[in-house]
Amino acid sequence: MEIAVLALGCFWGPEIKFGKVNGIIRTEVGYCGGNSPQTTYKEVCTGNTSHAEVVKLEFDPKIISYDEILEYFFKIHDPTTLNSQGPDIGTQYRSEIFYLNEEQKNSAEKRIEKENKKLLGKVVTKLSIVKNYCTAEEYHQKYFEKHSKH
Repeated sequence: MEIAVLALGCFWGPEIKFGKVNGIIRTEVGYCGGNSPQTTYKEVCTGNTSHAEVVKLEFDPKIISYDEILEYFFKIHDPTTLNSQGPDIGTQYRSEIFYLNEEQKNSAEKRIEKENKKLLGKVVTKLSIVKNYCTAEEYHQKYFEKHSKH
């Protein structure tokens, strides 16, 4: 299994969308890219921690490639809006790909370049090494599954 860490706005929606993709074994929401190894939702919302809301994906590369995950990442959010997605505004809602190794970094650079050509140079998606990832509070995990009416 491999791991992908992606920031694309409020983490609730992407978690449920990625959770339905064949080859994604497990999803977890958390915070990444900030100044400290531990944080809370309340702290992140102040905009002072530098963390982004992220979805961490465990995937089977025999079923889905990292590049296919990135292709889907660009389809399910707007990579041209700086620090916002829809009604959510703030640095924690930025578009960012966090890589774990050089292979992921190279793949992400190519994908960003490809998307940027399609979107006429308007992509603002950042690319950074995973830094200070921490799991979000339990009440954020599988939020829509817990709160949907059956």
